[in-house]
Amino acid sequence: MKEDRLPFLRIRDLLKKFGNFTALKDISLDVFEGEFVCFLGPSGCGKTTLLRAIAGLDIQTAGLVEQAGKDISALPPSERDFGIVFQSYALFPNLTVQRNIAYGLENTGAAKPDISRRVTELLELVGLSDQGPKYPSQLSGGQQQRVALARALATSPGLLLLDEPLSALDAKVRVHLRHEVKMLQERLGVTTIMVTHDQEEALAMADRIVVMNHGVIEQVGTPTEIYRDPVNLFVADFIGEMNQFEGVLQSEDKVKVGDISLACTSVGPAKGEAGIVAIRPEDIVPVETGAKTSQQNVLQAQIEELEFLGSFWRAWLVNAKLGGAGLTANFSINAARRLELVEGKKVKIAMPPERLRVFNRGNG
Repeated sequence: MKEDRLPFLRIRDLLKKFGNFTALKDISLDVFEGEFVCFLGPSGCGKTTLLRAIAGLDIQTAGLVEQAGKDISALPPSERDFGIVFQSYALFPNLTVQRNIAYGLENTGAAKPDISRRVTELLELVGLSDQGPKYPSQLSGGQQQRVALARALATSPGLLLLDEPLSALDAKVRVHLRHEVKMLQERLGVTTIMVTHDQEEALAMADRIVVMNHGVIEQVGTPTEIYRDPVNLFVADFIGEMNQFEGVLQSEDKVKVGDISLACTSVGPAKGEAGIVAIRPEDIVPVETGAKTSQQNVLQAQIEELEFLGSFWRAWLVNAKLGGAGLTANFSINAARRLELVEGKKVKIAMPPERLRVFNRGNG
């Protein structure tokens, strides 16, 4: 278990102010050796500020940063053990790929043959063995980002920091490169923190995700935990798609929506309080005609609209008893074929109580 060992990076009560604006509020976090952690959140949530505080590029106003048991809270970046890759690559345009990668090693005073050997090794590692003599302008965006990654890894840092490293690339290259970066990180075992606003990127790459909003951490967990068990409405809404509609909690496990009582899992409101009822489109299950079911929350809905999205059909459903709340459901190709789904048709659906959650309004 991670909790049985000491964290590689330990952050406690971190506060960062810019004048009267508080960018980070009492941030505490542990990152363990070899982990790939993503800071995820909307623009302005504080994720890049936190990364820069860890790097010493923007020293925190108050709080502790420890790396490998050493207090680095007040150390300048040059005395911290990290490599960093920026969104803009930040390569030196007047230096060849080889010289770009060698730059950090030259500053350590390493011998030329050792530097040459390390640069060759890194070029091979990032799949650019034959690109060493070229200049950055002669490379594609994806290749430039690989060079930036190789340069960050050149001095074998204990911590790799990635600030939106893939966001400047087109979608296809981004998907390919995120897989490569993750495989590389696993192979090297380097502790990595990546900032991203792309939820899909975080879900695909991270061992754990730190969801941030307005300078605070909303939730920390594995991608599965964050997606399946969001602690509040902000996380539920930010990660993936979510149906949301008004309801009043009748008991710990019952919520009234329109004229219907539904079994649910409450994550916030007290009995008698209004809340937001939420369920993911893929968690709405079609019930086949004639099938015996012990499922709860079974109701009939009419298909208002259907959209084919390749691997599934998206259906917009209505039921007058839900008080005007519409539902979006994702049905597999096979289910859509078996049920002969067409617009205007009425279908039976079930909403599993463990997947139907009731949150406080707002972030709570």
